[in-house]
Amino acid sequence: MTELADRILGGWLGRIAGNMLGKPVERGDYWTRDRIDRYLRRADALPLTDYLPDPDLLPPAAPGEFELRPEWRQCVRGRVHGSCRDDDVDYAVLGLHLLETHGFAFTTEQVGELWLLRLPYLQTFTAERAAYRNLANGLKPPLTATYDNPYQEWIGALIRADVYGWTSPGDPRRAAALARRDAVLSHTGNGVYGAMWAAALVAAAFTADGPREAIETSLLRIPASSRLARTVRRALSLHTAGVAWSEALDELTADTARLGWIHTIPNAAVLTAGLLYGEGDFTRTIALTVRGGLDTDSNGATAGSVAGVLCGASAIPPQWTAPLEDRVSSAVFGFDGVRITDLAERTARLARLAP
Repeated sequence: MTELADRILGGWLGRIAGNMLGKPVERGDYWTRDRIDRYLRRADALPLTDYLPDPDLLPPAAPGEFELRPEWRQCVRGRVHGSCRDDDVDYAVLGLHLLETHGFAFTTEQVGELWLLRLPYLQTFTAERAAYRNLANGLKPPLTATYDNPYQEWIGALIRADVYGWTSPGDPRRAAALARRDAVLSHTGNGVYGAMWAAALVAAAFTADGPREAIETSLLRIPASSRLARTVRRALSLHTAGVAWSEALDELTADTARLGWIHTIPNAAVLTAGLLYGEGDFTRTIALTVRGGLDTDSNGATAGSVAGVLCGASAIPPQWTAPLEDRVSSAVFGFDGVRITDLAERTARLARLAP
């Protein structure tokens, strides 16, 4: 396997593993950092080095103390057999299909058409569901993003961006431009900047010396005065100053908490901290990111993608990859059960074709 292919496979595996790690505790208003760590301490699972512990194997807890999402039975250690379905992976699959179908000159309208053709309405959420409804009612971009859509700066466009980074290795400018064309279907402002930043971050990871360099490079692709850029720079400065991870998150939470747990900006803060304090180690990166709370499965997925590209698939510890059994569950029509290695090979072919 070439280095490029190994890194792209690392991105796919990292995204899926990070998503699976965070899925059981994906509810930021309930699964706070403190509650997540209390659960892990109860299971004697700190530091976190594998999927979340099976709650059935833990001592009984008080009613309501630890309520995992219903999907936990497919996502905790010992129960993972292939990936469970999730929109964080569905959009990566759909993005790959978009590029295979329409090429790198795709239009925002073509993104919307593929949503209607391939993505079930009830598997969309927040801004994506609003945009889907607007598409079905005959609206065109950019009105699909702005009409009756209170979620325009939430995290949805960011989670769709990885494929543009995987197919633009070492070219963050191009990755951000592709991600923007996708994002404006459903988002505005920092919602769009989040997608551009994430795509650039993944693309930069192919050639960066480590997570800090990738983050600093990705910042060049979004407006420096945006709230997103200021928040990411704040996380960088706290890390530079030697502030501990938990204390840095306290500072970042104080700055961003009023935005809500699915907004792009507070999640970008958690993601940036996880990447920086993970220091390029795959396990530490996704563990710290998920322990950071908020939209845990989305943040774990993006952190895993970046970390997977940085280290390559061959360096991801097997406790994360072996249970995935090289298989993806997906709501995207025609892709359920597809092999992860097949998705990665198809992505690598596109990356080699990129101008």
